[in-house]
Amino acid sequence: MSAAYDTFDYPNYWVGREYEHKAEVIAISGFLSKIKKIGKILDIGVGFGRLTPTYIFRGKNIILTDPSAKLLAIAKKEFNRKNVKFIRSPIEKLPSKIRKNSVDLILIVRVLHHIKDLDKSIRIIHNLLKPNGYLIIEFPNKIHLKAAITELLRGNLTFFLDIYPKDVRSSKSKKEKTLPFFNYHPDIIRQKLRDSGFTIIEQRSVSNIRSNFIKKLLTIETLLFLENQLQKPFSRINFGPSIFILAKKT
Repeated sequence: MSAAYDTFDYPNYWVGREYEHKAEVIAISGFLSKIKKIGKILDIGVGFGRLTPTYIFRGKNIILTDPSAKLLAIAKKEFNRKNVKFIRSPIEKLPSKIRKNSVDLILIVRVLHHIKDLDKSIRIIHNLLKPNGYLIIEFPNKIHLKAAITELLRGNLTFFLDIYPKDVRSSKSKKEKTLPFFNYHPDIIRQKLRDSGFTIIEQRSVSNIRSNFIKKLLTIETLLFLENQLQKPFSRINFGPSIFILAKKT
């Protein structure tokens, strides 16, 4: 059965998005520096392996999973090593393919926005992790600065109180029954992680300068220098369009 990303040129989507890509690398690298020893790493929704070079050297065994055969084939061509295993599967079916309590670190980046049953997915992640295992999770931020300004200008004074996920697909996309695309309130994600047995270690606000205008004014080196300085302090106000969290199973 084909997956949605089998018919979408996802590698091409990242052409011209060097800043956004490297901003995510900064966040993940910062989280990895807080983890002393990692045996098995599981990347849920690895895609074509865009972020794999960021962590592949840290684990003894790597499992790369994705529901798209097309994207997984690209990753396999790039990272076909003895210690790397490839599994074509959505997150819902991973418990039948990976042993419970067997993974030291799970990454799930740019995946949560497509997941319909968030609670079930977090439970699956928790069950796959070893006790004291780590989770690096990313989600699109519903209350980032641009969204907040837009809603307030519309007169939506209760915007920050609305904690429910927002499906940002167009009306046409919804009619065509494309994959959902949810933006989440950070408070909800943090609470769900805590309720599922995770301790939050660190949060980062990512892609804080995702503006075509500013990206034309500044060099990529300057953008990334600023990004590196802003991720931690801006996380306190949920500033950026993307939020990364490092959590630990307790």
